[in-house]
Amino acid sequence: MKAEKNGELKIFSGRANSILATQIVTALAKNLNRNVALGEMAAKNFSDGEIWVKYEENIRGCDVFLIQPTNPPADNLMELLIMIDAARRASARRITAVIPYFGYARQDRKDQPRVAISGKLMANLITQAGADRVLTIELHAPQIQGFFDIPLDHLYTGTVLIDKIKKMKIPDLTVAAPDIGSVLLGRSYARRLRAKLAIINKDRTAHNKCKVDCIIGEVENRNILLPDDMIDTAGTLRTDVEELLTRGAKKIFIAVTHGVLSGDAWQNLTHPQIEKILICNTLEFAVPEQLQKKVEIVSVGKLLADGIQRIHEERSISDLFPERRNAIS
Repeated sequence: MKAEKNGELKIFSGRANSILATQIVTALAKNLNRNVALGEMAAKNFSDGEIWVKYEENIRGCDVFLIQPTNPPADNLMELLIMIDAARRASARRITAVIPYFGYARQDRKDQPRVAISGKLMANLITQAGADRVLTIELHAPQIQGFFDIPLDHLYTGTVLIDKIKKMKIPDLTVAAPDIGSVLLGRSYARRLRAKLAIINKDRTAHNKCKVDCIIGEVENRNILLPDDMIDTAGTLRTDVEELLTRGAKKIFIAVTHGVLSGDAWQNLTHPQIEKILICNTLEFAVPEQLQKKVEIVSVGKLLADGIQRIHEERSISDLFPERRNAIS
């Protein structure tokens, strides 16, 4: 079999999102119809914070998948790099970094003088540590795939989230792309939900702050779905919601992949006209009690399990997303 040439499948998790890692191996066990468990790995911090990692089982000649998002603090990224290095030195046949959330991706170009392109730096660090390939979900910008000189498989959460939205049977639905850069995402949601499309055109005045110039499309007396790749402070999202409501929108629904949720995010999401918030569990977060009825955490465990299985068996990843196969981005 093709899978055998890559060695025995073994999956390990860092400490950044152990809940998701457990969901991945549970889904993978169902896919393979056999027991699959997380590999034994010890990870700890010395008293000064320095990270130490050791694989507690033999991985020589194995097909190793390492699950770890790289969101701040920087320890999460450092832990992944050390996991990769330890696996390389333990003679793993192939090492795949499974990164549900790829941190530092917002700095993907030199848009001002004297700034870093941190997305490229992260790609270099992961490659130099010894990863053979990367599996990730919803990069902030598609061009980040080109920052890597090793194979990268990119998964999309549209199908997972859209299935949830369809079950809500929202009447008079308009999908509002939250900015010009999200038009393709908004168009994809609108097409698959058979909804109208609107575009929110705005200027970013500072990090996590913006001013809406205009809204293109029909939003009056419509229920609005705002899809995006992430929620950070939710400051710009709150601005979008208020602008939509002043233009006559009814209820607001939100669907995002990455719940960064820093600063005043939960406070900004506390709005009576926000009906439902769907957030994937690429990152670990706790929902405050006052929002538990509105926020639904959507698991990407099955999606990542399918990706891992296909990589291990040398099968196509794009077959998971038939709607995107012939799409032009």
